[in-house]
Amino acid sequence: MSKPRIHILALGGTIATRPDASGTMQMGLGADDLVAAVPLLGKLAEIEAETVSRVGSHSLSFDQIHALAAKIKPVLYQQPCYCYCDRSVGHKSLLDCYASEHGSECDICQKEAVLAYQQTQKGKTPAQIRAAIIRGDWKSVDMKPYMATSPSR
Repeated sequence: MSKPRIHILALGGTIATRPDASGTMQMGLGADDLVAAVPLLGKLAEIEAETVSRVGSHSLSFDQIHALAAKIKPVLYQQPCYCYCDRSVGHKSLLDCYASEHGSECDICQKEAVLAYQQTQKGKTPAQIRAAIIRGDWKSVDMKPYMATSPSR
């Protein structure tokens, strides 16, 4: 029987912290650091680890959100978009929003992509994520942390 595959995307924040000599939590651990912190993980699953950024999730920029969207293309391809870009520009899925500049300009698309990424990280299936988007869960995604480091529009 083959082992399950796990793809770890390290962002450098929240769970990617460790105390320094003074006990203060420091952000910035990479994917290899996270894998090394769980030595038996490789015996349970095939691990692929990738460091996307080394900043706290509260400091992610829109460019980094766009990069995260690129990491979950197979999930975004299966998701609807509720900004009506299907009608206005012919998009077929949330992935289409990130194949152009539209995703970097539309707050609805950004919230949906962040929700999809968060849910993917929690192990939700594309079908479960689609149900959450349809239910409107994206409306409660707090984008204020991302606005702080984003270029003005």
